[in-house]
Amino acid sequence: MTAAEDRPLWAVRMRSERDARGWSQADAVRALRAKSSHNLPTDSTLLRNWRRWESGESRPDEFYAPLIASAFDSVAAAFFPKARPSRDDELLTATGMDTLEFMGRLRMSDVSAATLDAVRITAQRLCCDYSSTDAHALHHEATGWLRRIAALLDSRLTLAQHREVLELAGWVALLLGCLDYDLGRRSGAEATRRAARSLGQEAGHSEIIGWSSELAAWFALTQGNHRGVIQAAEAVPPECAASGVGVQLAAQRAKAWARLGDRDAVETALTEGRVLMERLGHPEDLENHFVVDPQKFDFYAMDCCRVVGDDAQAASFARAVLADSTTLDGTVRNPMRVAEAHLTLAVVAARARDVEQAVAEGLQAFGARRRSLPSLLSIGSEVAQELVTYFPGDPRTREYLDELRSLSGV
Repeated sequence: MTAAEDRPLWAVRMRSERDARGWSQADAVRALRAKSSHNLPTDSTLLRNWRRWESGESRPDEFYAPLIASAFDSVAAAFFPKARPSRDDELLTATGMDTLEFMGRLRMSDVSAATLDAVRITAQRLCCDYSSTDAHALHHEATGWLRRIAALLDSRLTLAQHREVLELAGWVALLLGCLDYDLGRRSGAEATRRAARSLGQEAGHSEIIGWSSELAAWFALTQGNHRGVIQAAEAVPPECAASGVGVQLAAQRAKAWARLGDRDAVETALTEGRVLMERLGHPEDLENHFVVDPQKFDFYAMDCCRVVGDDAQAASFARAVLADSTTLDGTVRNPMRVAEAHLTLAVVAARARDVEQAVAEGLQAFGARRRSLPSLLSIGSEVAQELVTYFPGDPRTREYLDELRSLSGV
């Protein structure tokens, strides 16, 4: 029996029609694309599919069959006849397997468990590197890994593997959204955030969906859209708000209410977050950016107290943040939290009419290499407002304002 006779008649015809026109497989893919009124996958993906179809390894589905027939000036009913009595028989005929063998193939995968383990470990490590690794370098590495993870979706995967790959892609996309925003790339951050949400929805993963909303709340907060923060934080499904990200969503609501001047709502939101944190227990892997560290409650409360003018409490929380974020040998574990703590102390010092201390704390915040530019500029502007209010003509105020402008690129 020849190789052609081993293939379905439609696969043989695909090859013979292509040869008759003198087309390469790449030429055939271009003809296929020209017949479609919809956006199609990349040429490389279509070429892989074409090779599978032409070899008889897989049969074109109801979307591609008419396009292939049209590319060869035919119709799907003639090119791909449906002379099969039932769907079960169709599956068995197309695969050339008996029932047991076919069901076994459904459970097979081209991706090993070891490969997925390695990708999972890498994704977790990238998320753990967020707080301290240079944002540009981490963004570059995470982008490369997201491409590798996405490429796994072209492999034959079990249903469980397919879902896990979507989840891993969702976590890395969330990380890239954070990094884009830290680097001042607003449009890129929002596009990546939306992509992460879509991956979370496809995988049915409530925490990824919840974190995509938390990113939206964070973006709104630093852009001064305080009602938008509350809207984003409250528009999540209940199962999202009941998970770890619910703590962070409560904190974002508290920060927004503080800026809107509603102290009762601030306390309500913080209490909700504390109760949820207690119910969830102490989490593992606290280095992971998407695992809520219980110590961050001092950080949340610090922000709220500073904004509502409770200076003594704000300073107390800021010192607790500094103590928690610095090891005995002076190593800073959470430089972005440390920067915001110094800015809080700067605001408090300015209100206490201590310009020297205010400027010193503010400039120290700007010295960190790992920083979130929108958050730093937002809180740094609070310091500037206090300095201009109390020390408008002081050269130290001008020094601080110059550094702030330099940071913002203005």
